[in-house]
Amino acid sequence: MRSKQSGFTLVEIAIVLVIIGLLLGGVLKGQELINSAKVKNFATDFRNIPLFIYGYQDKYKALPGDHDATRLAIALTTATAATTPAGGVGNGVINGAWNSTTRTDESVLFWQHVRLAGLAAGPTAAPADAAAVEAFVPQNADGGHIGITSGANTPVTGLTGTYIVCSTNILGKYAKQLDTTMDDGATDTGSVRVIANQTWDQVAAVASIAVGTVADATSYTVCMAL
Repeated sequence: MRSKQSGFTLVEIAIVLVIIGLLLGGVLKGQELINSAKVKNFATDFRNIPLFIYGYQDKYKALPGDHDATRLAIALTTATAATTPAGGVGNGVINGAWNSTTRTDESVLFWQHVRLAGLAAGPTAAPADAAAVEAFVPQNADGGHIGITSGANTPVTGLTGTYIVCSTNILGKYAKQLDTTMDDGATDTGSVRVIANQTWDQVAAVASIAVGTVADATSYTVCMAL
């Protein structure tokens, strides 16, 4: 007698394919949601900076980071000498490169001033030396650093604004989505531009040319003019 061979019916195969399709769709949708959440996080970092500036100016009639020492001592009283803020020159400009390691630069003092004013979270004790500056400045969702400077110290050739905010270590696929979300979708034009990834060790401002063709898996620095 012949033995009966068993196998999958077309219906069973169809059901399996549908299940696989649903699982793949769920994975892709989940990844899309993760990517969107990360881009929103990056965008929030940029959008918070103007809130810090205007909130501080409204409260103290001065620019964070640039707040001169005499007025600052009266405005921001602190409990211990360790958190006594350093003052700026009071000329209405945030001096220093956005990624400066000089702890007395106004671009570094900016973060101490907004934190002591209760506008931002983070350590309020001034960094002890250049090595401590890197840990003092805020980080983005991918561990990159966020910095601010005056438009006169623009890190992107041709990018102009009163202030320039930059964020490092952003993958190209996120950088492109970020530009589309906040600007014109072109990474080398508009108020949001993408440049080669920068290190956190510049003493003086250095301008780079914006990148027009961005690779998804490469890390970049994204800068926005305010």
